[in-house]
Amino acid sequence: MWNTLTFAQYRNPIIYADVPDMSVCRVGDYFYMISTTMHLMPGAPIMRSTDMQHWETISYVFPRIDDGPRYNLLEDSTAYGQGQWASSIRYHKGKFYVWFSANGAPGRGFIYTAENPEGPWTLLSRPCHHHDGSLFFDDDGRVYLFHGTGQLTELKPDLSDVLPGGINCQIFERDADEQGLLEGSSVIKKDGKYYLLMISMDWSIPGRLRREVCYRADSITGPYEKRVILKTAFESYGGVGQGCIVDGKNGEWYGLIFQDRGGVGRVPCLMPCTWTEDGWPMLGDADGNIPNDTSVPYTSLSGICGSDNFDSPELSLYWQWNHNPIDEAWSLTENPGYLRLKTARVVDNLYLAPNTLTQRMGGPVCMGTIHLDICGMKDGDIAGFCAFNGDSGVLSVVKDKKSTYLVMSEQKSVFNCQTHGIERVDVENIEFIPLKKKTIYLRVFGDFRPNQDFAYFYYSLDGKDWKSIGRPVKMIFDYTRVFMGSKFAIFNYATKQLGGYVDIDSFDYNDLTSGHPDLQSLLD
Repeated sequence: MWNTLTFAQYRNPIIYADVPDMSVCRVGDYFYMISTTMHLMPGAPIMRSTDMQHWETISYVFPRIDDGPRYNLLEDSTAYGQGQWASSIRYHKGKFYVWFSANGAPGRGFIYTAENPEGPWTLLSRPCHHHDGSLFFDDDGRVYLFHGTGQLTELKPDLSDVLPGGINCQIFERDADEQGLLEGSSVIKKDGKYYLLMISMDWSIPGRLRREVCYRADSITGPYEKRVILKTAFESYGGVGQGCIVDGKNGEWYGLIFQDRGGVGRVPCLMPCTWTEDGWPMLGDADGNIPNDTSVPYTSLSGICGSDNFDSPELSLYWQWNHNPIDEAWSLTENPGYLRLKTARVVDNLYLAPNTLTQRMGGPVCMGTIHLDICGMKDGDIAGFCAFNGDSGVLSVVKDKKSTYLVMSEQKSVFNCQTHGIERVDVENIEFIPLKKKTIYLRVFGDFRPNQDFAYFYYSLDGKDWKSIGRPVKMIFDYTRVFMGSKFAIFNYATKQLGGYVDIDSFDYNDLTSGHPDLQSLLD
């Protein structure tokens, strides 16, 4: 029988923003989710929900990663698209555990633990790298990682490292139709059987439709049998694959599987998980499709993205820094009610600028607005607001000797394929506006509806009379560069000298789910 979630009224994607590689566990009334944020700091967000639909960020597992200069944008190296990947969250004997691997040198994973998912989280160990690992505590007290493409590795009982002489084997071989992507492990145990879920590609279909497969066995080492449990296109973006299944407190089961959705990033889709009579977890509605009630609005992102008046002495959980921040170069207390961003390092482009502050852009449309005080800028300083990705649309206030300009530009990052450092940034300055006032409002509008993925740019001198500037910029999801969905980003960096600063009075976030009239007028 299909469970009641099949007919629930909700719209997918359930989180219309970049929240990939989800792992979920339930403890009591709450579901807890962890997702990938790579080079952004703090990292590994912990999100909480009571219904698998409405999520809020309640903590981050770590404030920073100190595995070399790339996390600090130093020595011609960066951590774009690397860092924390594909985490796994589990609850075991009164404690929460998180596993993730940080791609790149030094090639080691992280295991963190906490008694309260709101933190603090404590680093427990640094085992060696295991790709897309799923942490698993078995009934007999043994601990494992399912990882790679069907690999199983046993850990020490204290999770300090791999267990010498423990199980370390390949538990299945690829079938003939599994010649493409097969990763993103997520494992559960139910009724004595082991279930390993993985993303898969069907190469027999043009475009290689993404799908989710399940490998099942009575013994942890196999033999395993396979079934395709989700294989369906969704809207104009192709298939949905990689995620997890989890049980509710009333016996119902859920699937949370993400879809690549262009410039907005990788978005979670919610669906029922129904167990067949012969014991397979099938995903989707009764027809195997992604549930999608278009008569209801998308679920609000207010627990994950939102406005900020910077009145608190601590930074909101909405925000993440691009790479490790330089803590002495930003403040919420030096000018109370403002976020102060000081220049911290002389650099020549936005992608190497320390202390760029980001939060997710959401779909189907969204709008971010900042009120910027530029009185403290020095010659050569560049500050502003942008739609940030491998290709970015940028609103820059540029201080050039005694003159100040607002510049709208399109900036394209070019990476060195060997070092993953920034080889160059191709900048096209599209429109210049001379500035005389000491404050300015900057606005970015993101349109992530199908076949759009454009950012639009506006400015105002009084917060009321808005003018378009420049041209729309196509936002692109590119796994070879920053490997993330598009972000709102506030920045301030020096190209000549240190000592300058800007104050941000407010950041205003709006999406279509809030019924904001300005967004609707832009769509109309």
